[in-house]
Amino acid sequence: MADFAAPPDLLFNRERVTDPTAYAEQVGCASWLSLTGPEFAAMEGGMSYEQVEAAVPESRNVISDPPRVMDLELARQHVAALDALPRPTLVTCRSGPRASATVYMYAGLKAGAAPEDVVAAAERDGAPCAASDELKAWIAYSMSALRNED
Repeated sequence: MADFAAPPDLLFNRERVTDPTAYAEQVGCASWLSLTGPEFAAMEGGMSYEQVEAAVPESRNVISDPPRVMDLELARQHVAALDALPRPTLVTCRSGPRASATVYMYAGLKAGAAPEDVVAAAERDGAPCAASDELKAWIAYSMSALRNED
C-alpha cells in the first residue's frame, strides 16, 4: 500500500493551539483526542483538558506528552480512544509531533498498510512527526506489535 495517505477525517495540530474553541470550529471536528496533561496546562499559553471538553461534544484525554515516553501502552490507549470517538476527530499535543504520529499510526493500522509506507507518507506529507526518528520508530513498532496482538 505504497499510496497510503492519512484519512481526511483524522486531523492533527501543527502548532500550539491557543484558543481551543475557535480551533475546533476552524477545523470542523466532532471530537477531540487530547494528548496533553497537567504539565502543559500549567505552562503559559498551555491548554487544559477542561478547555478541550468545553470546545467539542465528545473528547478523550490520553496523556502522552513529555516527560512520558511514547510506548506500546500509549499506542493501545490511542487506538481505543480513536475507535470510540466520532469523526472528524482532532488529535492534539503541544505542537503536533505526537499528535501526527498517533494519527498516522492509527490510520495505517486500520488500513492494513505497511509501517514503512505509513512512515513514508508522514515524511511525504511533512507531518510534524516526520522530523523525529523516535516517533517514526514508534509508529512502525506500534503498528507491528498491535497487529501481532490481534
